[in-house]
Amino acid sequence: MITVGKRHEAWVADGIDRFLKRLKKPYDAEFVFVPHATAGEQRSREEESAAIEKHLRAQDYVILLDERGKNFTSPQLAGHLQQLFDTGRHPSLIIGGAYGVNDRLRARANTVWSLSNLVFPHQLVRLMVVEQVYRAQEISAGRPYHHQ
Repeated sequence: MITVGKRHEAWVADGIDRFLKRLKKPYDAEFVFVPHATAGEQRSREEESAAIEKHLRAQDYVILLDERGKNFTSPQLAGHLQQLFDTGRHPSLIIGGAYGVNDRLRARANTVWSLSNLVFPHQLVRLMVVEQVYRAQEISAGRPYHHQ
C-alpha cells in the first residue's frame, strides 16, 4: 500500500497494526509512505504522483483509491483480489494525497476503487483499507469474520 503523508498517527496505528499482523500470504501487506507536498493543488498532485510512481513496477496491478471509483461489496472485493492472486498478480493499493493523483497515474490504475461517495481522512482510509483486505482474506478462506 502506497500512501501520501506521514506515518500512522497513534489513534489509528494500533488498529492498522492489528489487521496487518493478521494478514497471511498472499494478502500480507506493508505501507510505503511518500511525502506530502505543500506546493499548491496542481504542483502537489504532480509531485506526490511522481513519488508514488517511483514505487511502482511495470508488472504491478494498481488499485487506486478514489471516491469517484467503483464501489465493491466486501465479497466482490474478495473475489477481485483472489482472482489477482490466482493469476499470480499482486496488487499495489494507492492512497493519494489531499488533491488526488494526476491523470497519468490515474490512467495507470488497473482498478479505481471507492470506499464511499464520502471523503474520509487519509489516516482513517488506511485503517479501512487494511481491514477490508483482511476481510477479503477471511471471505476467500471461508472463515466466519464476514456476515452477510
